[in-house]
Amino acid sequence: MNLEDALGAFPGQPNNPIWSGSGQPSANSIWPGAQSGGGPWPNPSPGPAAAQSLMVPCNQSLPFGVYDKLLITIAGTVKANADKFTVDLTAARDLAFHFNPRFNEGGNKVIVRNSCINDKWGQEERELQRFPFVQGQPFELKILCTSSEFKVAVNNSHLLSFRHRYTNLRSINALNIYNDVTLSKVHMETLP
Repeated sequence: MNLEDALGAFPGQPNNPIWSGSGQPSANSIWPGAQSGGGPWPNPSPGPAAAQSLMVPCNQSLPFGVYDKLLITIAGTVKANADKFTVDLTAARDLAFHFNPRFNEGGNKVIVRNSCINDKWGQEERELQRFPFVQGQPFELKILCTSSEFKVAVNNSHLLSFRHRYTNLRSINALNIYNDVTLSKVHMETLP
């Protein structure tokens, strides 16, 4: 079974104009593998990727950098007593994309997104309609790189877009995941 058959059509494929030119999903958009009506993701098929156990912190090399149509899938479980977890895409000393769900920041749940370039943090992005992570519960996070932004989905539902601030995408050479999660899968693939 090929990936398209397993997960359905992906954004940007011919005859599947899921994403509008604005970088926001269209009213009818769904993420790869979504069921109509925004239902839950199908269970991952059994196999080596679904069964693997990864150490946290997880440091994954990206030898070809990031590029248009690179899809990164991260599956795991938020620890029951989680305070936060972090996913970073890095280039040398710079943080091109910092994704940081926090479970109790002054009594609120927030996902902080930012970049740190030349030792200077940019403007934080915090506003979201929903917080999709639950302590003690599994999740599947997808990060789709386009030529202009990272698009993030959680449990097959579009969550946010983060415009590239670090524009030399090919020099983004590492994926780092740390803090209060356990990981079952980290997978990278190039969409057609």
